[in-house]
Amino acid sequence: MTEQHREDRREAVSEHKRALIRTAAREVFEREGLEGASLRAIAARAGYTPAALYFHFDSKEAIYADVLRASLSALGDAVDAAVAKARDPEACLRAAALAFFRFYADNPRDLDLGFYLFRGGMKPAGLGPERDKELNAALEAALHPIAEAAEALGASKIEANLLVVDVFAHAAGLLLLLHTGRIRMFAASASSLMEDYIRYRMARVGKSAG
Repeated sequence: MTEQHREDRREAVSEHKRALIRTAAREVFEREGLEGASLRAIAARAGYTPAALYFHFDSKEAIYADVLRASLSALGDAVDAAVAKARDPEACLRAAALAFFRFYADNPRDLDLGFYLFRGGMKPAGLGPERDKELNAALEAALHPIAEAAEALGASKIEANLLVVDVFAHAAGLLLLLHTGRIRMFAASASSLMEDYIRYRMARVGKSAG
């Protein structure tokens, strides 16, 4: 076995262990939240000692960041897959916005994870400046196809970025109504309302440029 093969094997084993820890940690975070979770509880769930976790992560915040990073990667993949099937900017914008909404509609615990809502309530939270910057960049990358399509339709960069904010905010509000069951108060469909909103916003993309 060559040194490269040994290194590849070590990396594969390390990633396998990280994946086990990530899965166990997500379960603990869902039950206890970021503040309530402990490395001891995560280690026990993963079948390791607390000391063994430090070979892979230096804190529970680092583990939470890893779990959230995996979630945002899945979000990005879902958006990219939807956009890949679109044939023009309008279709790209609609596909990207709806893929974003549907990912969190189908995966409510990922929405909780992204908003730090696991027993945490609605309050500011962070994982440290460097991790926050990286994770925010991953979220921005997942939303970038919306801005890119808007610019292709004639919007300025500022207008395109504001559209992303609008879509994000509207989706978050509808998802909150959907997952708390409050949407039933209005006898409405969150998915249909999201589609209506996208049509409304698309009709106005680039209008000020003309």
